[in-house]
Amino acid sequence: MKKFDDLFEHAARRKGGREALEALLPMPLSSDELATITDERWLAMISRCVFQAGFSWKVIDKKWPGFEEAFAGFYPKRWMYMSDEDFESLLKDTRIVRHAIKIRSVRDNATFLCDLAEEYGSAARFFAEWPVEEYAELLILLKKRGSRLGGNSAQYFLRAMGKDSFITSRDMVTALIREGVITSTPTSQRDLRSVQQALNHWREESGRPLTHISKVLSFT
Repeated sequence: MKKFDDLFEHAARRKGGREALEALLPMPLSSDELATITDERWLAMISRCVFQAGFSWKVIDKKWPGFEEAFAGFYPKRWMYMSDEDFESLLKDTRIVRHAIKIRSVRDNATFLCDLAEEYGSAARFFAEWPVEEYAELLILLKKRGSRLGGNSAQYFLRAMGKDSFITSRDMVTALIREGVITSTPTSQRDLRSVQQALNHWREESGRPLTHISKVLSFT
């Protein structure tokens, strides 16, 4: 694998220089900042990323105020008890995308977040305190315990919430293959752990967060 400084210089040449590249690297939130985010916002973002998967993001963005209204603010303790009447009403609600399986996922993910709150005091505290050097294990857990959080949905969710993270986008995967980290899109737990190991190496070398390393790789 190349040194991170070499990867950064490569990305900088493609993005108009070091200063321009730095401007494209968002800083993740601190653990303390993440812990202050209320649990309904975590459910809202999970739901948004689930509904976006395989669908037009622009459509979801446009309709999102309607989602917020239809799901009454996405309070987990409300939606873990989604009734049959709630479900039937949502299936007819033109404010949202009426996808039955994804609507059910709101209930299942609300239950998941309530379980986390019971175990850790709040879902936010769980996500805030998860160690960044084991981020791949968090993705594995979300796929196992959450609903429809496989693929890149969990990665987009965590990045959107401000968790220090990597996203295995097409460009990042291309860079990781070039660097000999993986041989194809990482779909197995073993491949995700290989990505984590490589990013941990670059993190220790550079002192930068996973979010920066992930973005720089994608820009190369």
